[in-house]
Amino acid sequence: MTEETEQATPTEVKVSFWLWVVAAVFTVAAFVSLFVLRQHFIDEQVKNNADPKATVDKIANGATYFLLAMLIGAVVMGCLFVLFAYKAREGTRSARTVLTGLLIAEALFLILFKRTGAAFLFGPLFGLIALLLMYLPKVQPYFPKVGRQLP
Repeated sequence: MTEETEQATPTEVKVSFWLWVVAAVFTVAAFVSLFVLRQHFIDEQVKNNADPKATVDKIANGATYFLLAMLIGAVVMGCLFVLFAYKAREGTRSARTVLTGLLIAEALFLILFKRTGAAFLFGPLFGLIALLLMYLPKVQPYFPKVGRQLP
C-alpha cells in the first residue's frame, strides 16, 4: 500500500480493518478457551450419551480431537478475517463480499454448534460492526464496481 493510497483510505475502512483484527482475536480466543476447558465439554457429552458402546475414554478422545479441529478452524477463520480485511482496506470490493460470507458462515456455525456466551459472541459482534462500516454509503466510492471487459 502506498502512502497515497493510505491517505485516500476512508477512516471507516481503517477502523473496520482493526475491528476485523479484534474479531479474529476473539474468535480464536473463544475456541482456545473451549479447548483448554474441554473437560466440561467432555462431561456434557458423557452425560448426554445414549450409546452404551461409547465408553468415557472414547468420548473423551473424540471430543478432544473434535475441539482441536474446531480450534484449527478458528485460527484459519481468524487468518481469513485479517487477510480479507487487509485486502478490503486496499479497496478490493470482492474482499468485502468474502468477509460478508465468512461472517455469515461463522454465525451459522456458532448457532449450529450451540455455543453462546460472551467469548463466542464478541467475535461475530465486532465482525458485524466492521462489516457495517464497510457498507456505509460514505465509503461506497472506495469500493468501485469492476466492469466486465469483453475480449
